[in-house]
Amino acid sequence: MTLPQIKEAVTEIGMPAFTAKQIADWIYCKRVSDISEMTNISLKNRETLAQHFVTGFAPPVEAMRSVDGTIKYLYKVNGDKFVEAVYIPDGDRATLCVSSQVGCKMGCLFCMTGKQRYTANLTANEILNQIFALPEFERLTNIVFMGMGEPCDNLANLLQTIEVLTAPYATAWSPHRLTVSTVGIRKGLKQLLDGGDYHIAVSLHHPDPARRSELMPAERGYSITEVVELLKRYDFSHQRRLTFEYIVFKGVNDSNTDARKLLKLLDGLDCRINLIRYHAIPNVPLDGVDGESMTRLRDYLTANGIFTTIRASRGEDIFAACGMLSTVKQNQKEEYQ
Repeated sequence: MTLPQIKEAVTEIGMPAFTAKQIADWIYCKRVSDISEMTNISLKNRETLAQHFVTGFAPPVEAMRSVDGTIKYLYKVNGDKFVEAVYIPDGDRATLCVSSQVGCKMGCLFCMTGKQRYTANLTANEILNQIFALPEFERLTNIVFMGMGEPCDNLANLLQTIEVLTAPYATAWSPHRLTVSTVGIRKGLKQLLDGGDYHIAVSLHHPDPARRSELMPAERGYSITEVVELLKRYDFSHQRRLTFEYIVFKGVNDSNTDARKLLKLLDGLDCRINLIRYHAIPNVPLDGVDGESMTRLRDYLTANGIFTTIRASRGEDIFAACGMLSTVKQNQKEEYQ
């Protein structure tokens, strides 16, 4: 809950409104797991509170650790489902990749989460819990909403999550520490752009709409050309950053022709491109490219006016592709039943 929601909730059960700020401090700053730990609230009020509410704090049920320091955590949600959050330490930075849905409606060919199909939106509690129940919470410097699901398809709970993270009564994070990734759902993207200075990452993966639709069925409903036109209405010249995510597939989107189309599509936008190595998933006829091809593409795009980086590949030894660990866990549960 946000602070106004907590105030409303406590007054409805006969508690003084000022306890709302105390509760928010215990939940979001001290990260308590049980109402009984809120010791500056009277015992009577704690008992009343516990009759109606829980903290919502639930530790991860499983963790897989990579040799490179990356940790993939599994959280149980929605009764008997699972989602992933990935902790990525990198020098003095530490990023958490957070999920927003159980499964996903977008059905991207290259994504394991899409193979699960959509089950449910995560509540704001279930999204926030991935962050506040993280054992490495105190080390976090950045959060990216790039895990399982399409964040803009769960916009209300995403925005409530962001409100809590940036609120002075909670973590008071700068919006520049948050990045939201999307395939380009226009209504949700526009609300994000109008609502705050968080960084935006758009999943692009092919500059040609027809070819993109083969990889990403969402192209048929959310045209990348229309998304680019929307983005051109906003200013990305200052602290807010716009990135286009581009997984490189051998023989699909790695040619000089593809690169030239990419430059033409993004002409006039203050943005960067993030090239991503493809993590293979079962039964998908796509292949990644070698390091030399990644470097060639990066250098060509940068030389022609769009700053381009290659995302360092992390956690390849721990079910690196998004959705793989949760799929395995869910399949094991179903086999056991």
